Amino acid sequence: MSEIMTAPDTTSQIEEGVRSILTAVGEDVTREGLIETPNRVARMYFELFSGLSEDPSVHLKKQFTTPSNSMVIVKKIPFYSACEHHLVPFHGVAHVGYLPGRVEGGEKLYRIAGLSKFARVVDGFARRPQVQENLTQQVLSCIQEALNPKGVIVVMKAMHMCMSMRGVEKEGAETVTSAVSGMFDTNQDDVKGEFFRLLGDV
Repeated sequence: MSEIMTAPDTTSQIEEGVRSILTAVGEDVTREGLIETPNRVARMYFELFSGLSEDPSVHLKKQFTTPSNSMVIVKKIPFYSACEHHLVPFHGVAHVGYLPGRVEGGEKLYRIAGLSKFARVVDGFARRPQVQENLTQQVLSCIQEALNPKGVIVVMKAMHMCMSMRGVEKEGAETVTSAVSGMFDTNQDDVKGEFFRLLGDV
């Protein structure tokens, strides 16, 4: 991964905040193990929240055409994010499916994008303070607007540290969210069923 560029003024603000938190919980910020921690945390936040400074839709601007209108599925896309309520991680996998839309003026041609671009879209929205419900919808809306397909479905399954390491402390609990549009919303021709059959046991 390339080096994350940080603004010195902003870095110092984060460092000051981290020192304040550590002091407030009773730590000695001058001890050896913590001296460089504020700077490490600042650099980590710039990396974890790098999606705030990008528009994930740019990854879908490069498009291709195909004579096939078959469903496209990119499954098991790993992602890492941070709960906006507690700023602790949640992580899991995303499954993205869409039905290519017709190219205007094209003779039975359909619009698609490179497969890796869907993983980049997921990362772009995940690398922000998030809730999983919003993240799922943001990925779907981005694909729908950029490709204008006949339908999109996004399913995300994740484990939230705010549930396992604190609060109710339910290790292993998973959260599944989904968002649909177009033919997946109306389930025309049982496309939703086809998606889950092709997805398999994930």
